[in-house]
Amino acid sequence: QVQLEESGGGSVQPGGSLELSCVASGDSIDAYHITWFRQAPGKERGGVVCIGRDGITTSYATSVKGRFTISRDNTVNTVYLRMNRLEPEDTAIYSCAATRKYCASDLQQYESWGQGTQVTVSS
Repeated sequence: QVQLEESGGGSVQPGGSLELSCVASGDSIDAYHITWFRQAPGKERGGVVCIGRDGITTSYATSVKGRFTISRDNTVNTVYLRMNRLEPEDTAIYSCAATRKYCASDLQQYESWGQGTQVTVSS
């Protein structure tokens, strides 16, 4: 089974940028569609963006469209999330998850989750 590990989180000022990485081990990441989720304090976890196995098919939440970009490099078993023009509302723990069903809304469809990485946007 694939294991996932996120990195790249941190603290930035509004308008700043961060790039998160989701690295897979134990299996090839190209066998999975990947979704980035986030969970802010006191809020439910929600999907941010999905990327298909092909690296071309993507789906963005309205709140991040035009600011965030997802990509993947299957040769290094990694999915990236580039976050630009960050806003305080983007503050959350970001997690990546692997599924065999593209952009699955049912969390039970996800076979593996990373531990999460904290993103804090504050002046």
